[in-house]
Amino acid sequence: MRYACIDRRRNQYPVRMMCRLLAVSRSGYYAWRIRPESHRAKTDRELTELIRQVHSDSDGVYGAVKITAELREQGYPCGRHKVARLMRIAGLKGCPKTTFKVTTQRDPKHAVADNLLAQDFTAEGPNERWSSDITYIKTRQGWLYLAVVMDLYSRRIVGWSMSRWISRHLVIDALNMAVQQRRPGDGLIHHSDRGSQYTSDDFRDELKTNEIQCSMSGRGNCYDNAVVESFFGILKRERVNRNYYLTRDDATQDIFDYIECFYNRKRRHGYLGNISPAAFEERANEQLQAVH
Repeated sequence: MRYACIDRRRNQYPVRMMCRLLAVSRSGYYAWRIRPESHRAKTDRELTELIRQVHSDSDGVYGAVKITAELREQGYPCGRHKVARLMRIAGLKGCPKTTFKVTTQRDPKHAVADNLLAQDFTAEGPNERWSSDITYIKTRQGWLYLAVVMDLYSRRIVGWSMSRWISRHLVIDALNMAVQQRRPGDGLIHHSDRGSQYTSDDFRDELKTNEIQCSMSGRGNCYDNAVVESFFGILKRERVNRNYYLTRDDATQDIFDYIECFYNRKRRHGYLGNISPAAFEERANEQLQAVH
């Protein structure tokens, strides 16, 4: 292992110095260099290159679990622990988890709805249960606010809206996008917190117009909307916190790319068996058609 470390850095530092610091002989190092590569070393080297490629394709987001799933789907059988070991040696890491902060504030003059989910974030099919919330993005121009609507069946973001103002129009636009894209039938439940944007008369009227049942979290209980808050945590650590946005337009374009091009269509989701929301819905549709 020490010889390999020296070999990787031989163009950066003198071999004599590295051998002395790592307490190995130069003759031993040069003998190691001309020794035929072992089968295990060759396998690890080739697998490390594949790991680097998957890690790069995910924009440095994926950790060992998701990289293992990606490699297996590509036809390279490997274990998670081996992938994790090779990632440590190569200095590769996924994105660490971060905390989430509450954004919306309740208006005491507005009526609230019952909590119809009671922290049950499962659904038997698409367009049965949607969950929505708001977060904020820092730019040099000021805050950019993002509202999303998630289908709890596939964890897909089916509606979203961004604005410099955190108003009822922000959440109404996200809801309208979701309705236009999904065309839900009867019985759909829309869940949110008790923020004034969601308790406003205009938003509640939009729900009634589209025959959508309203559900709201308990007072001050962030766990009642944990799935969307978890998405915001993922968005922040995998994209937002790794960038510096000069303008709101820069942030809007980047977040659009993350939601529509990466999260919905490519990002492997642990809850879905390490496939993307889009792939999960496609697989479910194929199974449904096979039954009928």
